[in-house]
Amino acid sequence: MEFVFLVPLAYQFIALLASIKRLFQTDPEPTAFPPISILKPVYGADPKFYEALRSHAAQDYPHFEILFSVADPNDAAVPHILRLIEEFPNRRIRLLDRETVTPNRKVGALIDLVKAAQFDVLLINDGDILAPPKYLRTIMGGLEQPGVGLVTALYRGRAQSLAGMAEALGVATDFAPSTLVAPLVGVAEFAMGSTLLLRRSDLAAIGGMEVLADKIADDYQLGLEVSKLGKRVHLSTAVVETSLGARSWREAHQHQLRWARTIRVSRGGVIGYLGMPVTFATVWAIAAFAAGEWGLGFLLLAMRMNVAIVAGMMGLEDRNVLWLLGFVPLRDLWGAAVWVNGLWGDTVEWGGRRLRLRADGRISE
Repeated sequence: MEFVFLVPLAYQFIALLASIKRLFQTDPEPTAFPPISILKPVYGADPKFYEALRSHAAQDYPHFEILFSVADPNDAAVPHILRLIEEFPNRRIRLLDRETVTPNRKVGALIDLVKAAQFDVLLINDGDILAPPKYLRTIMGGLEQPGVGLVTALYRGRAQSLAGMAEALGVATDFAPSTLVAPLVGVAEFAMGSTLLLRRSDLAAIGGMEVLADKIADDYQLGLEVSKLGKRVHLSTAVVETSLGARSWREAHQHQLRWARTIRVSRGGVIGYLGMPVTFATVWAIAAFAAGEWGLGFLLLAMRMNVAIVAGMMGLEDRNVLWLLGFVPLRDLWGAAVWVNGLWGDTVEWGGRRLRLRADGRISE
């Protein structure tokens, strides 16, 4: 019986070691500073949206451009982009109307943006990303490393509602450590939409953004395609911030369920998905208590809390983790419930649309 609980305990130990190792990692300063085209599909605006845009325009980097794409000229993001253009008249900042329509609308926007980009180094990130001042320098240092074809980065969440705060807590204390463990268990292609830095030549070699036109997990799929070129995905030490704007528990649940079903169809189907419960330390701790293994139960919870502190509060510098630490077990139970719900079903809600998922990760209306 004890052996059953040793496996999730071992995972927490590995996650703790990976999170501690992360604290001591650095990215070298780049030896060259090639110009970068920043490509940002945008949809809507949250309270910190302009601050997020400005964090890119004010980057400590010699030369770059920022290109935005919107599907609707009346989008709430447009006034903020026009304000940015006015504040930074010497910076090349353009706003494009989306022309290419694909099942994954974000990819359609990126097809247009890549065509309009001037430079050979491309940075793709979400419209609401808030970046630190040396963000471009840090990720460029990663791209220079031998064998690297794509650079990605961890992120912390910002939220206004309780549901959004629960999502942000999960990002900092569950998603981040699992990302750090992924390379240790052979998932080398892990890439996140918070940061995708690559060369135009490598994008062309995989067939351009067009190969992702009907894929649900375009960020993960981009990392997978680049890794097929024999190049590796580098996890930068940079940390950015994104908006988790769920206004209700239903919205948060639909968001989490989309992630769960996306993971299921993107990484080996149900068989690969069934391996995820090994990470559910709180569930295993409750099972240990029920089996009378009190020592193992408390050890699992203690390890879980240490992982949350090191990965979330120290690694991501998410100060909310300290205040919400006591809610980590409850968030874990919610996450486990979402995982169960993700075992079946082939539809997701995304951007006001209801999409059908195929077993190979492709989507349709």
